[in-house]
Amino acid sequence: MYMITKSAEETILAGEKLAKKLKPGDVVALSGNLGSGKTTFTKGIGKGLGVKNPRRINSPTFVLIKEYDGKMPLYHLDLYRLDALKEIENLAIEEYIYGKGVTVIEWAEKMKCILPKRHISVKFKVKGDDKREVAIEDLRD
Repeated sequence: MYMITKSAEETILAGEKLAKKLKPGDVVALSGNLGSGKTTFTKGIGKGLGVKNPRRINSPTFVLIKEYDGKMPLYHLDLYRLDALKEIENLAIEEYIYGKGVTVIEWAEKMKCILPKRHISVKFKVKGDDKREVAIEDLRD
């Protein structure tokens, strides 16, 4: 699926719509440049999963992983600051990926070779001030 969002609110809405299709154990792999909408989209996923106050979801760039409670847990990972695959493997990422919640991974391209084959890929491209191209590919089947 491919779409253009024209505001942060539309990007949040796109994440919220995707969340309605997510089940425990699903992995959402986000990729795109800085400021392309990855965290904004994650706010929408949080909203769709019933996270209390999803607007408070922010990028876990420095802590690397944040957990939020909703209808099911939301595990939000940000790999921006990690360069080596070894650093990513040291996060014990499997506990999240194979956990009871939904795992959203920003900068997922950094762990391409260890990403589960069954995941949802979401790619973002900046097309203007608030305009974003969002390409969603469901690889769960």
